[in-house]
Amino acid sequence: MKQTYLKKAFKLFSAYKAHQLTSDDLNKADAKALHLNDKMNDFKVLVNMAKDIMAGKYKVNAWNASIIVATIIYVVSPIDAIPDIIPVLGWLDDVTIVGYALSKLSEELKRYKIETASI
Repeated sequence: MKQTYLKKAFKLFSAYKAHQLTSDDLNKADAKALHLNDKMNDFKVLVNMAKDIMAGKYKVNAWNASIIVATIIYVVSPIDAIPDIIPVLGWLDDVTIVGYALSKLSEELKRYKIETASI
């Protein structure tokens, strides 16, 4: 069951990769961060990183940028593995995707935190 769920999540993740991230998406992501429990603070850092990338203040490679964009779009999209309108379960897939993205971006997040702390 978990394998099927992950395959579906990765298909959605790939589909969102082509979407252009907007300021409205970033604002929605900030608002939805409250539902991400212990991942909330790191997700907010991810959103701030995306804002800085869009503004040209921070540079990342294309792979990390695609993970960031796809993760934020997944969280703000009403279409995902488990719809957000289902209480509790609706956020479980978002938490899973965010957790996966944070694990893949851990070194990038450390670098971003160091660089922004020195400004």
